[in-house]
Amino acid sequence: MSMAVSAAWGMAKDRACALSLRLVRSPDRSYGEVMVVSNGTGQRSRALRSSVLLHAVMAVSGLIMVLFLLAHMYGNLKIFEGRQAFDGYSEYLREVGEPLLPRTGVLWIIRVVLLISVLVHIYAAFTLWHRSRAATAGAGGWRYETTKNRRGVQRSYASFTMRWGGVVVGLFVIYHLLHLSADYVAPGGASSSPYQRMVNGFSIWWVVLSYVIALIALGFHLRHGVWSAFASLGGNSSVARRRGLNQLATVVALLILVGFLIPPLVIFAGWVR
Repeated sequence: MSMAVSAAWGMAKDRACALSLRLVRSPDRSYGEVMVVSNGTGQRSRALRSSVLLHAVMAVSGLIMVLFLLAHMYGNLKIFEGRQAFDGYSEYLREVGEPLLPRTGVLWIIRVVLLISVLVHIYAAFTLWHRSRAATAGAGGWRYETTKNRRGVQRSYASFTMRWGGVVVGLFVIYHLLHLSADYVAPGGASSSPYQRMVNGFSIWWVVLSYVIALIALGFHLRHGVWSAFASLGGNSSVARRRGLNQLATVVALLILVGFLIPPLVIFAGWVR
């Protein structure tokens, strides 16, 4: 049987066709092997829907968002330079690119890229989760058994909270945009000044607490997400690289977590007014 399949596979490659075996369940609940032959067009179509491609899409879109977070964190730290510097930086983001682009043109390009990244990230994550559940009859979290964990569940806390952590972060981003960007939600008082909006909002304990909770969820999400992104792109190819990726993911997650936590905590403490 195996020799016949190998021979057929070689012939199929010569004819630029793909040959595969699938398990098909018959009415009597038994399983049998069915040979499926498809042409190159079918192969390309399946490749575009493959889990490998979805992992790569998740990785690239996630890394785009990480780069944005680093730039956004840098901008937030300008709060220590005072109101004029912080509001001036906010205004600069609206003017950058002029006169080649209209006012806020670069800002809208960044927004569109981020929105596309978020949407494809969510789509890829949901599709992969759904396939995992379908392939394991609802036990998608189960992993192979090792001496380290004989129950087979090989997951760090960061990886275990990826899905719900992502939901928490997503909901917080909506609130964050309504509060500090659009000024539609204004705890502490509305203001046309981005600096004053931050000071007004982070002077309230429950606003700071919600921010801290969301950032902790983001930190866990980044810790596993950064490692997973580079692993999906082929970076996890040796023990040394795996160790390096883990260290990089930890540094990035801590840097973003601490960088975003500093402004609300110092404002709440009264060191920035």
